[in-house]
Amino acid sequence: MALYSEKVMDHFRNPRNVGTIENADGIGEVGNAKCGDIMKIYLKIDNDIITDVKFETFGCGSAIASSSMATELIKGKPVSEALALTNRAVVEALDGLPPHKMHCSVLAEEAIKSAVKDYYDKNGIDYDHKLFPDCEHCAHCCGD
Repeated sequence: MALYSEKVMDHFRNPRNVGTIENADGIGEVGNAKCGDIMKIYLKIDNDIITDVKFETFGCGSAIASSSMATELIKGKPVSEALALTNRAVVEALDGLPPHKMHCSVLAEEAIKSAVKDYYDKNGIDYDHKLFPDCEHCAHCCGD
């Protein structure tokens, strides 16, 4: 049995939505150099719809595939749906990740939430602070 699914390999070899967005409405960066995985997500939002999303990821193949899939899952969707995206949904869409790589899908979820929080903060939009766990130091995967 292969360690990685065909979808993981496809998104690693042919990542979607790579790059930056100038004047992005929201930018989120998560990860830790100690872990080796750092993700940055850029959002363009119009009338509460994510019209464009790009990412830059420094990390392993699972991190790149998770970023790519996560951007595909939220592009064209309302912000509320992006906030509801879970790491489990990313993993399912990739047809699975090895247990020791699950933290990559968690980082993708957190990067999106961080970008949405940035968008809310920049625009003075009220939000429930419980929606945005503070994970700047990646304690769930690095033990910091």
